[in-house]
Amino acid sequence: MIKVTKLDGKEYYINPHQIECIEIRPDTALVMLSGRNHIVREEADDVLSRIDAYRKRLGSFAGNPPIVQE
Repeated sequence: MIKVTKLDGKEYYINPHQIECIEIRPDTALVMLSGRNHIVREEADDVLSRIDAYRKRLGSFAGNPPIVQE
């Protein structure tokens, strides 16, 4: 799970595996596989960084080395 912030400042966690796409309109919208939208304060690049860090942590738990981008 990754932490994101609603526009009202409330923080919550979301499953990044359920994100279909991220739209910038001008707020950042996380479009879920269910079709639901979550509007968050974070910039799209910040959300992507959190997803990347989350997936790297999962890789290390599974006994696999984390993915390193060059």
